[in-house]
Amino acid sequence: MIYSHHHIDGSHIGLPVGKVVCIGQNYQDHIAEMQSKTAVEPLFFIKPATALCALAPGFAIPAGRGAVHNELELAVLISQPLTQASTEQVANAIWGYSLALDLTLREVQASLKQLGRPWEIAKGFDGACPVAGFVPASEIAHPQQLDFSLVVNGEPRQHGNSANMIRGISQLISEMSQHFTLLPGDMVLTGTPAGVGPLQSGDQLQLQLADFFTINTKVS
Repeated sequence: MIYSHHHIDGSHIGLPVGKVVCIGQNYQDHIAEMQSKTAVEPLFFIKPATALCALAPGFAIPAGRGAVHNELELAVLISQPLTQASTEQVANAIWGYSLALDLTLREVQASLKQLGRPWEIAKGFDGACPVAGFVPASEIAHPQQLDFSLVVNGEPRQHGNSANMIRGISQLISEMSQHFTLLPGDMVLTGTPAGVGPLQSGDQLQLQLADFFTINTKVS
């Protein structure tokens, strides 16, 4: 099924589907679990539009390519062009917020890192970004104070709060726009907290964004 941006109530959002611009290592606990180091410069990367797919009622993961890890992230949908934007301009260009999984072929990524090569194929494969419907920004008074969580087969896997981001939402999008023009329909992933781990076919997932929505889905 071809992906299109939609409201959490299921209605269509009249924005085109664009690229997904991501930030890595934006939560200190995730940096620690990956045995990495906090960098001065942000780590930005892009998933193509073809990576997007609907989170529910289910999504597929690649077979035969090693471990596929979950990385739960707060997603931001952009509604206006942003080029070298200020934080104020960013705030005015946000359509809404949702949750997405930055699916990662962890063994492929590790191998490419060891070779000093780019690791887009570990992050940007078809279906690498399952996303839920969006809640309009007007309905979220404090986006920088959002709890979000992932439960896998009844066991808590990830829990985060946007207050713990190293770079806040408006700041990181402003910094992204210094390098990449963001267009209406582009989506921004804001980083993952600790708790990444492998998903298996048949896993049952529950994702929650504060009091705004809870979604049940499965890995096919």
